[in-house]
Amino acid sequence: MCGIVGYTGLGLAAGQPATAETTPVPSGHPLEVALEGLRRLEYRGYDSAGVALVGPGRDDVAFAKKSGKLGNLVGEIEAHPMPQATAAIGHTRWATHGGPTDVNAHPHLADGDRLAVIHNGIIENFAQLKKELLAEGVFFRSETDTEVAAQLLAREYRRAGDLTEAMAATARRLEGTFTLLAVHADDPLKVVGARHDSPLVVGLGEGENFLGSDVAAFIAFTKEALELGQDQIVTITPTSVDVVDFRNKPAEAKRFTVDWDAAAAEKSGFESFMDKEIHDQPHAVADTLLGRTDVDGRLTLDEIRIDEAVLRAVDKIIVIACGTAAYAGHVAKYAIEHWCRIPVEVELAHEFRYRDPILNEKTLVVAISQSGETMDTLMAVRHAREQGAKVLSIVNTQGSTIPRESDAVLYTHAGPEIAVASTKAFLSQITAAYLLGLYLAQLRGNKFADEVAYLLGELRDVPAKIQTVIERGEYVRATARSMQDATSVLFLGRHVGYPVALEGALKLKELAYIHAEGFAAGELKHGPIALIDEGQPVFVVVPSPRGRDSLHSKVVSNIQEIRARGARTLVIAEDGDDEVRRYADEIFWIPQVPTLIQPLLAVVPLQIFAMSLATAKGLDVDQPRNLAKSVTVE
Repeated sequence: MCGIVGYTGLGLAAGQPATAETTPVPSGHPLEVALEGLRRLEYRGYDSAGVALVGPGRDDVAFAKKSGKLGNLVGEIEAHPMPQATAAIGHTRWATHGGPTDVNAHPHLADGDRLAVIHNGIIENFAQLKKELLAEGVFFRSETDTEVAAQLLAREYRRAGDLTEAMAATARRLEGTFTLLAVHADDPLKVVGARHDSPLVVGLGEGENFLGSDVAAFIAFTKEALELGQDQIVTITPTSVDVVDFRNKPAEAKRFTVDWDAAAAEKSGFESFMDKEIHDQPHAVADTLLGRTDVDGRLTLDEIRIDEAVLRAVDKIIVIACGTAAYAGHVAKYAIEHWCRIPVEVELAHEFRYRDPILNEKTLVVAISQSGETMDTLMAVRHAREQGAKVLSIVNTQGSTIPRESDAVLYTHAGPEIAVASTKAFLSQITAAYLLGLYLAQLRGNKFADEVAYLLGELRDVPAKIQTVIERGEYVRATARSMQDATSVLFLGRHVGYPVALEGALKLKELAYIHAEGFAAGELKHGPIALIDEGQPVFVVVPSPRGRDSLHSKVVSNIQEIRARGARTLVIAEDGDDEVRRYADEIFWIPQVPTLIQPLLAVVPLQIFAMSLATAKGLDVDQPRNLAKSVTVE
């Protein structure tokens, strides 16, 4: 949930007031590097923010922290400039233990304010540890579990005299999920980090090194990075990176190069990251498709490291995911079952392992996660592998935990997604799932080569069609502005339109904070039609009239039924669908595509509508209340 950043470098900060502007700052200035990293990580949590600095000649840690968004912290630093430093840690918080107050903000200090700690995750045995420390006379300032870790680390440091050794001893006592970063005034060139079930990556520089909860923390300064494994501790200085395990024994980390740059994480002139990311979607889909065929035109997925014989023997697929990713999985179910004739189940990851699912060596589990760090999904992945199933992950973030713990991975190549409410990740996840379905169909002989090639051609045409939908977006925006006083919106869909309806409702809940609910259109007469009264807005995703004629006519009948009862019908329909025109109060047209591919277009007007309605209500579409981008605790 929380965003964390660490930095150590040979240059000294000048102590001048810092800003949170988007212009990249030169590395070598610890405070500025920390604030730049926090600015890029604020999507991970924005209840409070703080920084801690250490430097030569100081016998304590300099720190600043404020509740609220990062701008509050920047204002505090401008009013009270911080001293020169050689190392810094910074934190932007999504509150779990203790409310979002100045006192509960990170960093937390201990050892006579000579030690500072920041934390992502939840320490489940904090109460037991706190009781132990209270009995020793330790005084606590906050309500957080993090301060318990800080005080425990301080005690271990006094015993060991070495911050890395003390971190290892502390990590062995902690239960739950955590990434910890610490600095101590005794060694102002050193930052130590530990990770257990929570993300942490290393950025490699020249005369400087970085830590972050993801690569966005340091992408302005370096693209070279290290993946840290589970239960590892990293110690960085300006000229070294050392990795050990929780027993303080040497360990290995995998080096990789980030394939996007800092400019990709900026707004590029758009009013919000979400608006930019909606406009990024043609490129996100195109890049996910790029390089997936060989010289003969056959589909090749080089990232899949599962033996072909194992994939041919698969007799069941289970998709595990949460939220928007789960709806992408629902779309994938229709396509994979149709193309491969393999039964597909879609499970919410947080329910999966608790219901004792039936898995064996012939089960393929597909884990979908934008961040690759979703804790519920990660724990489900581990459970599936323990039961003998093979796991393939669909993930957007390099160096993340879920692909490292899976048997295979399909990266979506959507680039960084900063807005909390997912848009381009959803489309790229569906695209990757389609690639998987077609690959399995090709491998198992369910589809001839020319059929796979035809469908790949249809997919390659999709980015231009998404662009067409985006260019038609002003009518959607105008409609949303006219509905800014709406208090409830319903969504209906059938077949692949049903998960699109669910996703449309979720976007509106996330961004506009109003009641929104998605239904399978066939369920209408089984209860939900009771919700229809005069003026009730209802979005209807209409199937193609060219593909499944019976479904098209049934959905048109649904529109007539709700309109007869006073509903305001907002219809998403394909170009040329003249039959639906008579029954729609508003129509948002999308280009014609095969039925299974329609979700890649049909969801875009719903994204634009939710964003525009929230904007009309004066809400922050990038950072909706109570939400964080990556849910890294169960």
